[in-house]
Amino acid sequence: MEDFYFNRRAVLKALLAGTAASFIASSHALAASVSCSDQIVRVAGIAAPDTMNPFATWASFWPTTFTYDVLVGVDAQRHPDRQGFAKEWSVDEKELTWTFKIWPGMKWSDGKPATAKDVAFTYEYLKKSIGTLDELNVGWNNTSGLEQVESIGVLDETTLQIVTKTPTRWPVDNTIMIVPEHIWNSVSHADARGTFRNDPPLVGTGPMIVAEFQQGQFARLTPNANFRKGEPEIAGLIFRFFPSADSIAQGLKSGDLDYGMNLTAAQWTDVSKDEAIIVGEGRTEARNYLAFNTASGKGGGSTKALQDTAFRDAIGYAIDQKTIAERAFRGHADPGVSLVMPAATNYYSELEDIKRHFDLEEATRKLDAAGYKDADGDGIREDRNGNKFQLELITGTTSGTIETPMAAVQLVAGWLGQIGIPVSVTQLDPGALDARTASQAQGGGNWDLLISGAWLTPSAPDLLVLGEAIQAIPPIGRTANSNSWFRRSKALQT
Repeated sequence: MEDFYFNRRAVLKALLAGTAASFIASSHALAASVSCSDQIVRVAGIAAPDTMNPFATWASFWPTTFTYDVLVGVDAQRHPDRQGFAKEWSVDEKELTWTFKIWPGMKWSDGKPATAKDVAFTYEYLKKSIGTLDELNVGWNNTSGLEQVESIGVLDETTLQIVTKTPTRWPVDNTIMIVPEHIWNSVSHADARGTFRNDPPLVGTGPMIVAEFQQGQFARLTPNANFRKGEPEIAGLIFRFFPSADSIAQGLKSGDLDYGMNLTAAQWTDVSKDEAIIVGEGRTEARNYLAFNTASGKGGGSTKALQDTAFRDAIGYAIDQKTIAERAFRGHADPGVSLVMPAATNYYSELEDIKRHFDLEEATRKLDAAGYKDADGDGIREDRNGNKFQLELITGTTSGTIETPMAAVQLVAGWLGQIGIPVSVTQLDPGALDARTASQAQGGGNWDLLISGAWLTPSAPDLLVLGEAIQAIPPIGRTANSNSWFRRSKALQT
């Protein structure tokens, strides 16, 4: 087994050269083929985009990431040559003023000049929406982190300057796709957030351009003749959309697919038995977590115990992340310490002095001390008022871009049962899960525990978003400090 790391630049290199190099996209398996006889690479993943508009959806990431560049190529390890829309960059001693040099002579796929003005437009387009009813905060291109930016200036066509309010790596770690001003300057924020579909052919600076999109079926990409490093060698790329990983696994084994993504840990074992498939693995920037509904009133949980830090702390000792990683994820995950993933090396800490450890007896002692006792000895605890209670744990479907194995959910429910807290499990489809976990103002709530997954980059803006959201109105609930599992991605080659 080989190790790989999430690196969009490496993905492009592998695909565009027509090689068998693997790449990491999420917490699931991927596959690549060396036998693209027609020089068209066929890729598949779990996705259901209804638009190619990066301001309106996250689901179109994989097709559009080949069409649009980010300012600086992103990978968790921050390799020094991660060039994107910018060729090179520097920061002053105070780490407040960043200067970026854009590739000279670069063109959009429609032949128009691609300059620093397009970068400034993209960022300002987002920044100006902050605080409005049409704030662009629903898609891949969103306002996260821009509140830290003091100013964005164009010094000349190839020089961009970003000044931040405090030291932050947002200028080089953000993943906003740079869009052409001459296409988007006539699109209102309301339309960008909703109705503007950004129909093909798209206009970008990336190596492959989305030329056709059939909702629920595929996106077809063709080489960008104006790509700054020369036209790609392959004839095209077809990204097929599937609702589940089963079809992807079958496509890999049958040879109908050259690359596949979003396979589950269970399918890792199955697919790796095929001698034609090489399995690799690398860290990814996704996490699964246990959250508590700490809201009161409408939308709140079924018991006030959820609002008690002592109650939540005790539950933390009843969760064995190591067992979850080994059994539910079959060894393809790492136990979590906090919301920060190990890949975020600038911010990660083992928190040895405060992190919890798995100890059901300690959890029991803490619950007793907090007033949640089993007074009648029937194995079920009562709250501080002597009332018995049962918690509802909700979760999503097991197959998706962020995998949540039911085995993990069942383990958690079982451990809580052992310490006298009965748990019922409700599995919801994506739409129903979104509705239940929406803010109270949007009608969400009325659940107790949630096990779900989230994807964030290892940059400070993204890592702080969740902390800020917890203090704000949406979403309902708090995550348990120690109850996270960070997954390692599987890369497959056929």
